Amino acid sequence: MNVRWLSCAARIARRGASAAMLAAIALNPTGPLRAQIGDRPVKFILPVATASGVDTITRAASPALAKALGHPVIVENQPGAGGIVGTSALVKSAPDGFTLSIVSNNHVIYPSVYKSVPFDPIADITPIAVIGSTPIVIVVNPTKVPAKDVKELVALLKAKPGAYNYGSSGNGTILHLAAEMFFDEAGVKATHVPYKGVGPMLTDLLGGQVDIGALSLPSVQQHLKNGTLRAIGVGTAKRLAAAPEIPTVVEQGLPGYLVEGWFAVIGPAKLPPAEVARIHAAFVTAFSTPEVREIMAKQGNTIDVSTPEYAAQFFRTELAKYAKLVKKTGIELQ
Repeated sequence: MNVRWLSCAARIARRGASAAMLAAIALNPTGPLRAQIGDRPVKFILPVATASGVDTITRAASPALAKALGHPVIVENQPGAGGIVGTSALVKSAPDGFTLSIVSNNHVIYPSVYKSVPFDPIADITPIAVIGSTPIVIVVNPTKVPAKDVKELVALLKAKPGAYNYGSSGNGTILHLAAEMFFDEAGVKATHVPYKGVGPMLTDLLGGQVDIGALSLPSVQQHLKNGTLRAIGVGTAKRLAAAPEIPTVVEQGLPGYLVEGWFAVIGPAKLPPAEVARIHAAFVTAFSTPEVREIMAKQGNTIDVSTPEYAAQFFRTELAKYAKLVKKTGIELQ
């Protein structure tokens, strides 16, 4: 009889504990619920190929982001059509904070380059933060292009019109525009070879199938150090602390050549304000850690995590800016 009574009491106690837990979740749904689904990963869909600047930056910050978000982080590359392929996947995902993306200038460029885009780059996303910027460098394959600086490269292109080509990560991408801006500023031309992402373009640049390229510094740092690529100039106003040996294009006689890549975190449209605030706070924390700050500095990146409100305004401003730039460079609609 005592045994039956103890068994019954245990069952009642268990029921009471379960009821208390359910009541706690009802009163504070985010805390206990987050604890229960802590193993669910946060997926970052990157609309760029591996080895690109955005890819390099995201993967470097992933451990800190996983810790700050409280969930494992998965990076999934979905390149193509200047970023449209990957971003299409993002905008179709559930606005629950578990599918995000890190995008670059390309996000606000392709509406001016493609005749048809399957989503609205402003209305169909939730801007969370502009994270920072990354320098863009004009580089050459030294086995194909003997030029060592801007003056020599311009002279070479003028002496042999049509003899050299340049690669990009795709039509209308920031790397395409950055190269076109350089040629326009210098008054020279080269044949454009578009690729489906930085990875294949970089492979052919290293292999000699491509002569010239405009690339983010993080994606080419190692190749510059080992001499497989040569830097002609960087598109910043001043030399970089991370690579002081690379002269700016401006100091070499092209004062109008100022271009850089930026990167921002976004989610699908209708992401709840509480999720926006939580994710924003995690990015502020992750990119403030000493480890990430050191990596970003070595890559030459400038980190200044903006507010969601600033990010929303920034996207609209950049959309208008690149529409004018695309028109000026004469890039044909795809």
